[in-house]
Amino acid sequence: MAGIDRSKNGHDVDDLWRRFKEFGDGSARDQLILAYSPLVKYVAGRMGTGLPAHIEEGDLISYGLLGLIGAIERFDLGRNIKFETYAISRIKGSIIDELRALDWVPRSVRSWARQVERTVTELENELRRAPTDEEIAASLDVSVDEFQGILTQISSASIVALDEFWTLSGTGGDKVTLMDTIEDESAPDPARALDIQSVKEMLAEAIRRLPERERIVIGLYYYEGLTLKEIGEVLGVTESRVSQLHTKAILRLKGRMKEQIEPGERLR
Repeated sequence: MAGIDRSKNGHDVDDLWRRFKEFGDGSARDQLILAYSPLVKYVAGRMGTGLPAHIEEGDLISYGLLGLIGAIERFDLGRNIKFETYAISRIKGSIIDELRALDWVPRSVRSWARQVERTVTELENELRRAPTDEEIAASLDVSVDEFQGILTQISSASIVALDEFWTLSGTGGDKVTLMDTIEDESAPDPARALDIQSVKEMLAEAIRRLPERERIVIGLYYYEGLTLKEIGEVLGVTESRVSQLHTKAILRLKGRMKEQIEPGERLR
C-alpha cells in the first residue's frame, strides 16, 4: 500500500489535523479526506476480490469513503495509534455494513456456508486433524466436485471474514477484529489489552493448525498483501483453486474461534 503524502496542496497533514480538531475548520476536514482517500481505494481493492461481477469497485469506494469520513471526525489525536490503522478498520466496517444491507448473497449460499463450517468443526473434533475434501464432502452427502462448487459459491460470502467484528468478554462491549483491533473511544484499559492479546494468540494457534497450503494462502493474502491471482502463481494453481483454499481456511478459523469465544459475545 502506498504511503500517505504528508503534504497536500501545500498543507502539512499535521497542521490540517490541528486546524480541524481545534478549530473545526471544514476546509481542513475536506483536505484530510482527500489526503487519506488512497486508503479507501486500497481497502476497496482488497475487498473486491471474489465479489460478484455486479458489485463494482466504485461502489465499494463510495461505501468506504463514508467510513473514512467517520474515522476522521471521531479520531482522537491523543491516542497512541496511527490514524491509518484506525481508519482502515472503519473503512472496512463501512463497506461490510453496506454489502450486508444489499443482501447480495443468496440464502442457500449462506446456508451452505454454515453447514460446511459446522461440518469441518465437527470432523476436526472427531478426527483430531484437518479433514480432507473427500471426508467433508462425504459428511455433507455430496460429491467432491459438488463440494468444490459449493466452496466457489461460498467464497463470495466469505469476504474479509478475518475482519468480522467480535465483542471481547469483560470489557464492557469493546470490539476487536480477528486480524487487528479497533481503537477504544474510552480511557485505556489494561484488561482490554490482555483480552486483545488473548484473541490474537487464539487466532495464531488456529492458523498454525491449518493444513499447509491453506496456511500459506492466509499468510500471503492477509500478511503479504498478495492477490489471489498472485498466490496462484506462487502455488502453481488456478486463481479459482486459491479462492477455494481461502474459503476453506476461513471456515476452519471461524469454527475454531467460535469454540473459544462464547456465541453470545459475537456482534450480530
